[in-house]
Amino acid sequence: MGKSNLFADLYHNLQDPHLVARFQHFCGVRETCSRSATSSAAAERGADRTHEHTNGACRRRAAGGDDSEYLAGIAAGEGGDVQTAAVDDVRTRVARSNVATSRGEEGEHPPRNGALVSAVGDAVSAGRKGRSIPTTGARTDRTAATQSEETPGSSGTVKPLRKNSLTGDAGQEFLIQNRFLYYAFTLGTELGNELFYITFFPFVTWSVDAFVSRRLIMVWVWVMYLGQCTKDLLGWSRPASPPVIKVEMFYNSEYSMPSTHAMSGTAIPFSLFFLTYGRWEYPFPVGFSLALCWCLLVCVSRIYMGMHSVLDVIAGVLYSVLILVLFLPALDLIDGFNLTCRHAPLIIVCLHLGLGLFSFNLDTWSTSRGDTAQILGTGAGVALASHVNNRLGLMPDATPDQLPFPAPALNAGLVGAALVRLVLGVLVLMATRALMKAATIPVLCRVFGVPSDDVRKARQRMEVELPYRYIVYVAVGFNVLFLVPLLFSYTRLS
Repeated sequence: MGKSNLFADLYHNLQDPHLVARFQHFCGVRETCSRSATSSAAAERGADRTHEHTNGACRRRAAGGDDSEYLAGIAAGEGGDVQTAAVDDVRTRVARSNVATSRGEEGEHPPRNGALVSAVGDAVSAGRKGRSIPTTGARTDRTAATQSEETPGSSGTVKPLRKNSLTGDAGQEFLIQNRFLYYAFTLGTELGNELFYITFFPFVTWSVDAFVSRRLIMVWVWVMYLGQCTKDLLGWSRPASPPVIKVEMFYNSEYSMPSTHAMSGTAIPFSLFFLTYGRWEYPFPVGFSLALCWCLLVCVSRIYMGMHSVLDVIAGVLYSVLILVLFLPALDLIDGFNLTCRHAPLIIVCLHLGLGLFSFNLDTWSTSRGDTAQILGTGAGVALASHVNNRLGLMPDATPDQLPFPAPALNAGLVGAALVRLVLGVLVLMATRALMKAATIPVLCRVFGVPSDDVRKARQRMEVELPYRYIVYVAVGFNVLFLVPLLFSYTRLS
């Protein structure tokens, strides 16, 4: 019993949003709005008002009001492109959800897609451990200035860089008192976002080693796919706000456990180290240290951003390690099959489509579902391109007698050529994406009888979104490994 209680306490402590809030406070993240709380108001909890919280800011509504009307009002007031169908679905979810406890733990029926909408009373607003909270009022520049003066080295207020991908919520301002940590952890979280993937993988393919790149993409596809599916199966909400301050809002409406940023932040650097050590000449401590620093930066950034509990991040790292232990030894077999089997193209397409259909049926519409289709499409496109290259004798792999490669000496010519390839190649990929998107969505809407006047709403239909994302990113992935390198060879940029 003692051990079970110990593990239960550890589990709750690692999942506690107050642990995330304390880490944010330690790193210099402060909220700019005040929340009302007095001991007398705590006794009248629920009789006067309830609060809806986003990233540490408060919005009031009358107690006993209609949750669905209130949620619709928030969505309309936040202004951005709010998907009507998604909001209708969230209304139903809110009606079924339980109130989160003061520890931020989930109720029996947590809100779907990770969007935690809590109807908490003033007693919860008062916080844990006897903290007193100032009287509620509008946030003003004077408040921010006062807090800045109280803490030396504060640097003013900022807002989340991007709006919520589902609701369009831009979030609220917060105080940053350590600019270095803010920018460092922003970089860390960007190492797990789409912009990084669409530049990093092509760069490795075109300027470093195509052999390493195609295998690294295989690892990334499986890690991200399993991570996204596990999120939808578990359905855990993101850390409650308050006490957590949402420094990032883009993924706030998605599920939380495990952290796919932590999974990719573990899988990519250590797979890169595993695939290049011995193939390229560099010291083991240097490669391992860089991989470890990369991993730590991404993982800690998710706690700093208020997107994950400590438990989410630890689970993501361990889950990724488990996948790597099982998957890396099979890379030679899988890559050889993709290159040489005559039926590989058909199997690749059917396998990735089947995986997409499975993931799309795990939950109702969310932005993570589209991300999963993009990942699967990219993986399928790269695998198809590697098969075509092998058939045509393009981009052959190095022979054993050519290994290991010496580390190239950095100079202006080498860096300039790599930048030119990256810019031109990414422009080709962006053009491919735009053209395929413009061609596929109207056709799919016409085929499945879906109205195409509202493209954003049409894309929430599985019969449109899955094939659209899949087809577009198959083309993008194929061009990463086939068309763009072919253009470089003709223009003597390879």
